[in-house]
Amino acid sequence: MKKRSPTLRKAKNLLALLSAGLSAAIGIFFLIWILWEITDKGISSINWEFFTELPTPPGEPGGGLGNAILGSVIITLIATLLGVPIGVLAGTYLAEFGHGKFGGLIRFITNTFVSAPSIVVGVFVYAIMVVPMKNFSGLAGGVSLGIIMLPVVTRTTEEILRLVPVGLREAALALGAPYWKMIVSIVYRAARTGMITGIILAVARVSGETAPLLFTALNSPYWPSGLTEPMANLTVTIFNYAMSPYEDWQAKAWGGAFLITIAILALNIFSRFLAQRGTKG
Repeated sequence: MKKRSPTLRKAKNLLALLSAGLSAAIGIFFLIWILWEITDKGISSINWEFFTELPTPPGEPGGGLGNAILGSVIITLIATLLGVPIGVLAGTYLAEFGHGKFGGLIRFITNTFVSAPSIVVGVFVYAIMVVPMKNFSGLAGGVSLGIIMLPVVTRTTEEILRLVPVGLREAALALGAPYWKMIVSIVYRAARTGMITGIILAVARVSGETAPLLFTALNSPYWPSGLTEPMANLTVTIFNYAMSPYEDWQAKAWGGAFLITIAILALNIFSRFLAQRGTKG
């Protein structure tokens, strides 16, 4: 067996470290650049009117994106109410009972939908909800985001529940606890930090989606008046304003981008805090 030179091994190791460090530095550079540009151009548009007033007509300065902010909150809340309970239950099934072919099929479908293009989901919801209802709606937008959120929550829940020691399950069952109560009282409690972290990351994942909402919720210049009506949302508004020739609208698009970026960044930081707290606990 040919003996490798220690100098050559060290040189290869140094080359690998330098390559990894350079790649990380490039990624961080572009990330900081993007954050700087969004902050520099968007923070000047943030004021009280931005959160409380309706958009002005094209070419007229002033107004805000209050309706779009409220609409985004409503649509995201609908998606969370739809995607999280089903995703948690599906993840629980896969972790506790999904050891056969049926569980493998569900796991395969879930993994496929995790990486599915969001626009495909938007077209699907358009076909099953918007076309039969003959109307765009905030409800359809929430359903589309809920479908995108579902596989993320399912996979996260399954992986977190699998990390719970088997001994905890066996101890609870040995004391005579029903299986369902063991899951709710023991397994969920042991995994709650990781599950909440996964849910927060799923919410952050769908908060910046635009393509599905173009086919479902569309947009509106008015305050939300009902779940079955077209609903203003921040991402589609940013898309429309960024392509407009009006400087005031472009400035508001930067303000909306800044707001979404800060919200998603805050959610990610909060999820990391929960994860570290759960690890220390």
